[in-house]
Amino acid sequence: MMELLTDRIKEDMKASMKGGHKARLGVIRLILSAIKQVEVDERIVLDNERTILVLDKMLKQRRESIRLFADADRQDLIAIEEAEIAVIQDFLPQALTDEEVDLMVAGAVRESGAESVKDMGKVMALLKTQMQGRADMSVVSVKIKTALTK
Repeated sequence: MMELLTDRIKEDMKASMKGGHKARLGVIRLILSAIKQVEVDERIVLDNERTILVLDKMLKQRRESIRLFADADRQDLIAIEEAEIAVIQDFLPQALTDEEVDLMVAGAVRESGAESVKDMGKVMALLKTQMQGRADMSVVSVKIKTALTK
């Protein structure tokens, strides 16, 4: 049986406690809290796929915060968010490289028969499950738009 991602996160929490890694421990507690919230709200135990969705949402929130903090020129807060992103990414599948994203976008455009930006939803639908937790979907969206306007 495959190990649950939540079990790995809990093990990492114990290791962080023992190692005295307070910043990492704080982020892991936020992760477990977000997972628990979904489990309680929906009365389920999250599988790895849903856990990745929770982590991906947390990444999205932090990236948005970084954009807002950059506008306010708050480098101190940006550094905190970036450190949290690094911890969250430790639990996600290996991130895709730009080249891999480009190849997947080109393949999905071909496969879906998309011809214009109006067909963007078709392409995004094909890529979303393959890329969830492995790529910033806002960046992927821009790449799809670029591919469809050529």
